[in-house]
Amino acid sequence: MELNLLKRAAAEAALAYVPKGCLLGVGTGSTMIYFIRGLKKGWVRGAVPSSKGTEQALRKRGIRVMNLNQAKRVKLYVDGADEVDPKLRLTKGGGGALTREKIIATAAKKFICIVDDSKLVKRLGKFPIPLEVVPMARDQVAKEIRKKGGRPVWRKGFVTDNGGEILDVHGWKVNNPVKTEKELEAIPGVICAGIFGRRRADLLLLATPRGVKRIQAD
Repeated sequence: MELNLLKRAAAEAALAYVPKGCLLGVGTGSTMIYFIRGLKKGWVRGAVPSSKGTEQALRKRGIRVMNLNQAKRVKLYVDGADEVDPKLRLTKGGGGALTREKIIATAAKKFICIVDDSKLVKRLGKFPIPLEVVPMARDQVAKEIRKKGGRPVWRKGFVTDNGGEILDVHGWKVNNPVKTEKELEAIPGVICAGIFGRRRADLLLLATPRGVKRIQAD
């Protein structure tokens, strides 16, 4: 099945989980565009976007945009991922919105991840692990990553919505996502690591050629 059709199927499946009148967290990426297009005007009380691009898409749909300080705690967060392991731990940040995504996901009561079946992996690390870093610390963080056995590549010319820069760490198999996440975020200069181990998804909607599978966190 065509990839875009799988993304659309996952997005449409997620719409059924959005309670009427809730405060909704909305992620970033190509799959989320299909989700936003499917949101009915007036269905949610407000939406907290994880990026400026998502904010623009929500406003075009006539959906009220709020920041997290206004919303306090969102009922549901819906987002995609670059990788998902069997325990619903994730790699995120291919679009560069990992910090805001992690903040909203952590604030949300429930986190639904929507992906096509190409994103399901046995172990995180095939997709490079994104790190958002303070620009002045980029080289210093890269040195620390090399000491740990990773190969950091600067995403040159890219600046996040927070003013940070991105290092994509290649060649790292993540055996313990929670431990690796903590270690990376303890490096001075790292704003956020793109491993979602502590705040994994509660529900995975996995689009396959045979339909959308629903996988609950154990």
